[in-house]
Amino acid sequence: MSENNVFEVAVRSKFRFPFRGSISTEDLWDLTVQDLDTIFKSLNSQLKQVTEESLLDTPTEQNKEILAKVEIIKYVVSVKLEEKATRLKAKEKREQRQKIMEIISTKQDTELQGKSLEELSKMLDELG
Repeated sequence: MSENNVFEVAVRSKFRFPFRGSISTEDLWDLTVQDLDTIFKSLNSQLKQVTEESLLDTPTEQNKEILAKVEIIKYVVSVKLEEKATRLKAKEKREQRQKIMEIISTKQDTELQGKSLEELSKMLDELG
């Protein structure tokens, strides 16, 4: 089942997930990864309870629903983890950029301090 299809099934079937009572599919995006993991564990234990060994191995509607819910949880967690990694990389870039700007400023100050009094006076006069 594709990601879009599983979300369509979830919305049309009005899936509810076991978390402090029950929550809807769109509420999953507001949860932390740890909370999503708790839901995943709950769904996994439900799946183990309803799954029986069978020679026919025909999945029931309940099995299909639980499997779809598990896929949704996995998808939401993967997106959240990817977003977190992206934010972390952006933060590292900002910090590196700030560090470089501080070094440039220090070097400019050092260069300015190395100028003679006459050069500094001339520069000051040019500034007005």
